[in-house]
Amino acid sequence: MNIAKVIVDVPASSINQTFDYYIPERFQEILENGMRVIVPFGPRKIMGFVVGRVSESSFKRLKEIVEVLDLTPVLTNELLDLGKWVANETLSLSITALQAMLPQVLKAQYEKELIRMTDAELPEPFETLFAGRDVISFDEFAGSTVSYYQLQKVIQEGDISIEYLVKSKITKKYVTKIAASRPAHLLEEALLDLSPSAKKQKQLLRFFIENETSIEQKKLLQLVNTTTSTVKALMDKGLLETKREEVFRNPYNDAEIERTNPLTLTEEQQIAINPINEAIDSQYHDVFLLHGVTGSGKTEIYLQAIQNVINKGKEAIVLVPEISLTPQMVKRFKGRFGANVAVMHSALSAGEKFDEWRKIQRKEVQVVVGARSAVFAPFENLGIIIIDEEHETTYKQEDQPRYHARDVSIHRGEYHQCPVILGSATPTLESYARASKGVYKLATLNKRTNDKPMPKVDIVDMREELHAGNRTMFSRKLKESIELCIERGEQVVLLLNRRGYSTFVMCRDCGHVKECPHCDIALTYHKNSNQLKCHYCSHEESMPSACPECQSKLIRYFGTGTQRVEEAITQLIPEARVLRMDVDTTRRKGSHEKILKQFVDRKADILLGTQMIAKGLDFENVTLVGVLTADSMLHLPDFRSSEKTFQLLTQVSGRAGRHELTGEVIVQTYTPEHYSIVLASEYNFNDFYNKEMNTRRIFQYPPYFYLALITISHKNRVKVIQTSQQIAQLLMRQLQQDTVVLGPTPSPIPRIKDRYRYQCMIKYRNEPDLRVYIRKIVEQFADEVRKDDLLITVDMQPYHLM
Repeated sequence: MNIAKVIVDVPASSINQTFDYYIPERFQEILENGMRVIVPFGPRKIMGFVVGRVSESSFKRLKEIVEVLDLTPVLTNELLDLGKWVANETLSLSITALQAMLPQVLKAQYEKELIRMTDAELPEPFETLFAGRDVISFDEFAGSTVSYYQLQKVIQEGDISIEYLVKSKITKKYVTKIAASRPAHLLEEALLDLSPSAKKQKQLLRFFIENETSIEQKKLLQLVNTTTSTVKALMDKGLLETKREEVFRNPYNDAEIERTNPLTLTEEQQIAINPINEAIDSQYHDVFLLHGVTGSGKTEIYLQAIQNVINKGKEAIVLVPEISLTPQMVKRFKGRFGANVAVMHSALSAGEKFDEWRKIQRKEVQVVVGARSAVFAPFENLGIIIIDEEHETTYKQEDQPRYHARDVSIHRGEYHQCPVILGSATPTLESYARASKGVYKLATLNKRTNDKPMPKVDIVDMREELHAGNRTMFSRKLKESIELCIERGEQVVLLLNRRGYSTFVMCRDCGHVKECPHCDIALTYHKNSNQLKCHYCSHEESMPSACPECQSKLIRYFGTGTQRVEEAITQLIPEARVLRMDVDTTRRKGSHEKILKQFVDRKADILLGTQMIAKGLDFENVTLVGVLTADSMLHLPDFRSSEKTFQLLTQVSGRAGRHELTGEVIVQTYTPEHYSIVLASEYNFNDFYNKEMNTRRIFQYPPYFYLALITISHKNRVKVIQTSQQIAQLLMRQLQQDTVVLGPTPSPIPRIKDRYRYQCMIKYRNEPDLRVYIRKIVEQFADEVRKDDLLITVDMQPYHLM
């Protein structure tokens, strides 16, 4: 089996296949599936993944593999199969699917080094090779007579480590430590021999006579108040030596996190966890939908189920939406399982992500808590997969491969024969419909664990406020309640529901709205920089002083940003201390934690923010939640807008009265009669589900129908229209009678980055070969895609219809 099947790192449909490469003698014994290799491809050398080994190829002359990048596979056999499945399901390229499973660091340009990890003598050829050095370049090894098999053995024994030097950044972190190279009695003798003027050298030696440990160089120099030249002088005399030690970058200080013990479950929780534990014990796959009101103790069920899995020596993946990957959530898991947890999310640096990923790969942890991509954690013995807040749209990847973490979890659950739990207070209609039909097992938690009632919700009609002459953003009721709260020393959470609603600039005389020159969308006003920005292509321009159309000076801002709300609160309630949490205030690393900690420490009375404050947070002193614009999402061109509104209102209401104090919620709206707002105020999920399902059935939307969205874009508008018409006609020829093709129509945002966009939507109930048809149709335009910059994107499960 001296031929490797390789998927090369060229994201093009014409190259979406495996290529055969000859395995040179030196790699024969070590090459395994899932390793990354460097192979010649045309005139250049590129990276590829080994996905198989065979003994014969249909090609006569094969090129050789140039280099092996890993000595431990970065992808397991299961992940390689999963990559195939993801590529097929999402109609994406195999290489794109495989790359999505790896941390960023493993996708860059590479140089390699070998690092000596031991002071003991290495096997013969390596002593000669290192020749007294701690680090040598990999090229030196490659040019020597030492075999790869010998290298693999010393790496497995931990004597040598292989290091990828990504040309842009180093991927592992090392510290230099200093230690005595002779026993204490010999150091004492050396101390007497030193000249009286060598005071610092004497101080250093005394330190090592008293402390027989190695110490970080930086710390040592601070302790003794000296420089590296003193250390070097003693090294030259053979009294001290340096060691390089690898340290894992730990984004969380485990020592500061208090350990917690399992709580006694309520009767409801016990009924919910029993069938999950049965599935874990008897190792069979099932999907459980855990539908529990906010504060009903879903997290405790997760923790106890995971403990059961760990006791069996297996592993667990917990997915949480990016927004609620707050330090609070991480603390809960680290508090229970300590250093046995790896955490993966976008706020970590590339190095931190790589270290967390390697902990999983090296089997140093049994639990991973992370956002969407953590579903690909390289565990080989999974016992459970949990998706918290399963209704969140962030579980769907919006660029290639367009996978949904829920589908990937269920696929992995089947492979490992383990349960998958989907938890939410407001599950998606699709999931709830499956649970109602018995496809998923349903477990319901109707009570909060502290037996406190759900907070009372008041709906305020903002139209009546206007009639009464109140032109502020705050209804009289909300203002009074905030003041009362602050008087009692309690805290308030204010949500500005801003999705699809931003501060734009309009001329009051002629109605001209300042749009982006490259996209068909209004520019958003940013107060702190006094700039207008496009959120699609990053175009920026300064705020005009007069209208570009009619030269009028009456240019005004419309829409409510968090900054404007903050100013309005300060004017209305001057004594209130406000913390703002939005994209602008949480840009910097760690700012999320900082704001939440200030709020928990009661350094502010009001936490004001966008959707990011609606989920997963637990504050004991919050008794009032105010929603300022409940209906801003209801008018978006999206059939899920009522569902998203219901979910958001229910979630944010759940932030109030979670502990001893009772809570109250005030929802301000211009459409108080809308069923999603009325039913959310009553926490009535079942009625909402029935009403919304009826609407979906009438209008033929999921879960009754499936959707697929094809978007065509090009710089020439005529070209886009022609191509999309051709695609729609080709589709109609292939599809069944009851399948509907909508379009082609311009996309809701018809132009982005100077490219025109058209779309076709397919609504179908049963099209077993739809993926095959679409793939064939897209392949017919492959030449134009390659030569003419035409872009065709396919989303088999669209969540964002913009």
